[in-house]
Amino acid sequence: MYHTFAVLIVAAAIGRVGDAKLLVMAGWFFSAGILLFSGSLYALVFTNVGMLGALTPVGGLLFLIGWGCLILFGAGR
Repeated sequence: MYHTFAVLIVAAAIGRVGDAKLLVMAGWFFSAGILLFSGSLYALVFTNVGMLGALTPVGGLLFLIGWGCLILFGAGR
């Protein structure tokens, strides 16, 4: 839930800040994390293919990288 808010905040901040590569990267990492994390869980439930559960931690890792990009951006300001 909080990652969706982070994507919206990143999108709003990019419009105000301009050229902010860390914010753009954070947005992409959050979006990919949402797709992999939530998508793998939905696919696991609907298809009952247990191997799809292995993708869920990758989505979580992408969330962490996205938060790291936001922290680095904030620290650099």
